[in-house]
Amino acid sequence: MNRAKAVLTSLRVANSLVLSRVHSTTRPLCSQVTHFPHLLSNQSHSSHFLHTHQRLSFSSTPNSVLQLVLANQWSAELEVELSESHPSLTHDVVIYVLKKLDKDPPKASSFFNWVCEKNGFRSSSSIFSLMLRVLVHKDTMRQFWATLTRMKEEGFYIDVQTYLAISEELRTAKMDADVAAFKHFYERMIQDNAGDEVVKKVVDVVLGSEWGDKVEKELGELNIVLSDNFVIRVLRDLRVCPSKALRFFHWVNQCPGYEHNSVTYNGIARVLGQANSIGEFWSVIEEMKAAGQELDLDTYIKVSRQFQKSKMIEDAVKLYELMMDGPYKPSVQDCSMLLRSIAASGKPDLDLVFRVAKKFESAGGALSKAVYDGIHRSLTSAGRFDEAENILKVMRNARFEPDNITYSQVVFGLCKAKKLEEACKVLDDMEENGCVPDLKTWTILIQGHCAANEIDKALICFAKMMEKECEADADLLDVLINGFIKQTKVDGAYKLLIEMLNTARVRPWQATFKNLIDNLLGARKLEEAMELLHLMKKQSYPPYPEPFVRYISKFGSVEDASEFFKALSVKEYPSSAAYVHVFKSFFKEGRHSEAKDLLYKCPHHIRKLGEVRKLFGSTERSKTTAIG
Repeated sequence: MNRAKAVLTSLRVANSLVLSRVHSTTRPLCSQVTHFPHLLSNQSHSSHFLHTHQRLSFSSTPNSVLQLVLANQWSAELEVELSESHPSLTHDVVIYVLKKLDKDPPKASSFFNWVCEKNGFRSSSSIFSLMLRVLVHKDTMRQFWATLTRMKEEGFYIDVQTYLAISEELRTAKMDADVAAFKHFYERMIQDNAGDEVVKKVVDVVLGSEWGDKVEKELGELNIVLSDNFVIRVLRDLRVCPSKALRFFHWVNQCPGYEHNSVTYNGIARVLGQANSIGEFWSVIEEMKAAGQELDLDTYIKVSRQFQKSKMIEDAVKLYELMMDGPYKPSVQDCSMLLRSIAASGKPDLDLVFRVAKKFESAGGALSKAVYDGIHRSLTSAGRFDEAENILKVMRNARFEPDNITYSQVVFGLCKAKKLEEACKVLDDMEENGCVPDLKTWTILIQGHCAANEIDKALICFAKMMEKECEADADLLDVLINGFIKQTKVDGAYKLLIEMLNTARVRPWQATFKNLIDNLLGARKLEEAMELLHLMKKQSYPPYPEPFVRYISKFGSVEDASEFFKALSVKEYPSSAAYVHVFKSFFKEGRHSEAKDLLYKCPHHIRKLGEVRKLFGSTERSKTTAIG
């Protein structure tokens, strides 16, 4: 509480805004409790969910395999039972089971090894890659490396997405030795694949000309030995040109003795699942249906995330519906993520929201808190607050009480609609209902005020938050700093950061420091910007010299440059490159005499540096030539 008081006291001095109103009245932040108006059930899509939901069970081969594996400890007896009840397993079923076992790496590894040893089962790069992502954990690194070695021995490869995902997991776990070893393994694998002359020749032929008889003739002359792995490797390298990848895919299917299967169909689906080939993607999906093939769960997740990332939300919903009608149903988490993506679009399409929710329900899924929140998020973002209130009723009937996530969505929607007073009242309503607003909820409220250029009211909210002993963090500080900057109040932003750092012990983000430094220098406030550079160093952030070099070489003095070098120093002088960079910038601005004065203030080893002497020597010769 002492920290909060100190920060609030400092803030009153730090800016010319209206923080004094916080203590000039005893009126609470909001004087009334918000109650959302009710909506008749026949007025909106949300009426569809106003009945009691029950989970419907469904039985299918992939699910029966999964349930058998989940219900038993792995043993020889389980293997016998699996073999007898499921004598053959398809590629899609194996992918499905492994995805569902991703939180149980030992069991996933046992299932994987058992499957790979079954007669007649052909593994794939996608199965190996999925298994590696499951095993990348401290407790299962021995199995990880064994699987990676087996993958290489069997001629499969790691795609770049898998490599990046695994590398990030290893870095996050601070497993530096494994990061280096995995990088080395991947680079060797890339070299080995590059050495496959047949794959390279096929790719060169396909990319080298427009598809036609000439290309097909050249491909035929290569005497290719086709396999699933070979086709997948070629398709991967043709990803840069999806239309040609599809032509190759169709050409392969016409080759005697070869027929596409689930592995290759899923391979081409991954290649075509992008904006510039969406028509071809859906065409292949229809081909798969006709051929009795299914999109596997791993491919679905990758393609769906690509659609969502590319804002192809309608395609993502269509793909979700397709999967929910098939045997490999996405998880409730996948449903929730898709709903979140719909809500995140500028104007959420509520038809898409209810298509997703209805499909989830009709496939036997019981609406979870996350799914309700997903529907509620889109309604509040679209400004449909009455319908959002209806969803809250249904949530409560389903015994899901609104929490900070739910209320934060209302606050966000109201702020987006510029209904700031109503947004404030929601926090009073929360407390009335026994839900204490957390930092995230306060941050959304404050950010809404800043976005509306109401920085004074944002600070009132911030003060109220501090009085309730909810401590700020770097995210909230960044929101407030941006609010000040948006109104060109860099002095207030600077003072706020200093007080929050010194009094509230909030460590600002590196990006916050950089942003404020840029704006301070833009306002010709070098001293304050230099102080932030010192503070960055104390917070162990790397230096941020670029804007200082530009500013000092144009507007600063020799003393300013000397102070800048001191700010860059840690235990010893800055690098020689830093000095050279500053000298060149002074010369570029035509400030030769200042550059020479600065040189005399530099350490002896810098003055004797060959590059520096050459730089000043060439400048002197240029001046002499100009005089002559």
